[in-house]
This record gives sequence, C-alpha cells and structure tokens, in this order.
Amino acid sequence: MSVRAKKHLGQHFLKDESIAKDIADALTETGYDDVLEIGPGMGILTKYLLQKKPKITVLELDRESVAYLKDVFPIEHLTLNTSKEKFEIIEGDFLKKEIQKIFPKKQVAIIGNFPYNISTQIVFKAIENREFVPEFAGMFQKEVAKRIAEKEGSKVYGILSVLTQAFFDVEYLFTVPPTVFDPPPKVDSGVIRFIRKKDYSLPVDEKLFFRVVKTAFNQRRKMLRSSLKSFNLSDSLKEEPIFSKRPEQLSVQEFIILTQKLATNGI
Repeated sequence: MSVRAKKHLGQHFLKDESIAKDIADALTETGYDDVLEIGPGMGILTKYLLQKKPKITVLELDRESVAYLKDVFPIEHLTLNTSKEKFEIIEGDFLKKEIQKIFPKKQVAIIGNFPYNISTQIVFKAIENREFVPEFAGMFQKEVAKRIAEKEGSKVYGILSVLTQAFFDVEYLFTVPPTVFDPPPKVDSGVIRFIRKKDYSLPVDEKLFFRVVKTAFNQRRKMLRSSLKSFNLSDSLKEEPIFSKRPEQLSVQEFIILTQKLATNGI
C-alpha cells in the first residue's frame, strides 16, 4: 500500500532518506519530551524521529495517510517502537487544533515537511503558541525559508522575518532540490530551525508591535515617516533619525525601539 499525493492538500512526498534523517537531526531534543510532526504522509521523516528520545505525535489531515500510518507503517518498521507511549496518530488540521489541548501543560517541538500553501500560517501559529513551543524545524519553499531567516538590509527581509526573529533564533540549515519529492515541486525547498529565545516576551505591547511591523512593510520602499503616518506622528517625532529609514533597514531591536517611541509619542 502507498499513498497518492493530493494536489489540493499541497502534498509533495519526500523520498530521499538522507534528507529525511537530516531534517530529523535538526531537532536538538533540549527542553521538551514531545515532538509534533505536521503532515507526516507515509512517515519517511517519522521513522527517524521515532529513533529519538521524545514521544512522537503526528498530525495528518489526509485520511489515506492516516490509514497508512495506523495499519501499514508499524508493520513496515517492526524494529521501531510504535507503542502508544512512544507514537500517537491524530487526524485533523493543525491550523484548527489547539496545541495545549493535545499537549496539556507540556513543552512540544514542532517539525514537518510543510505544505507550501499553509507554511506561513503554521509559523504564525507557532509564534502565537511560543510559550509551549521551544523549538520548531521544518521544510518550506526556499524563498519563504530564506525570508524567515534573513537579517535586516536584505530585499527579502520583511514582516515574517521580524515577527519570527522577535521570539526565535532562526537558522537556515540547507537547501533541498525538487527531484527528491514525489511529485516534484517547481521550486527548491529550504530547511530551517527556530530555537525560542530565553526571553521571548516583548518590552512593548505585542499587538502594537505587530501592527507597526506590518504597516511599515506594507509600503516598504517608503521612509518610515511616510509609511507610518497613520500613527499620527508629531513633527518632532518625524525628525528623529529612525524615521528617515526604510523598514528593511531596521533590526528587530530597532522595531521594538520604534514601537516604544510610537507608544509614547504617536498614535
């Protein structure tokens, strides 16, 4: 039995064993006893995760994949521990699940070969649940992976870069070619790892910080004094050096400073 990749689910099944092992090895296994794999398909990554210490829970939306993981996968991998204490299969949509209902009062690492069409939504959900997610690793479309990991000064540095790096240290690990997938996607993929910062709270209002970042990058070619004019900037505030910069020139820390200035003098 094998599972057919479904286009409407954005499925591209990885078929290269060494890359699957490298993705699994992206996890440091530090600070948690549970790992959640999103979209395991036929379990090529799962089998390498099961060789690690944490309990592995897989969350799969595709019923055909769920049936395969329940009925075929344990038989194909008799040397692996697929008991309930080590391996759990949940059918459902990660974007509609509450992480803390699956893992009550637990820390859990997230990993997966993520469908391109929902990968940024997965990242934002991890950010929202960062109190419970000390680590996050996975495969994205290369362009998205680069954007997440990029530092200020780059043309691809943007909203996703700032909002992720405000709470996680992000590292781009390696690039994956289309040929190792079935069916092959039209673009390269990239594997990245996020490790939650020791201090993952912000010294400013979080909603305001998100609003400032998004508003600034909505007109990324403009100086901040123009792109942030909806915040009712005072004339004296507009003259401060930071407002003569464009958003891609600001580090995460500078966006925090910018938010503090707006909270005190703007809006």
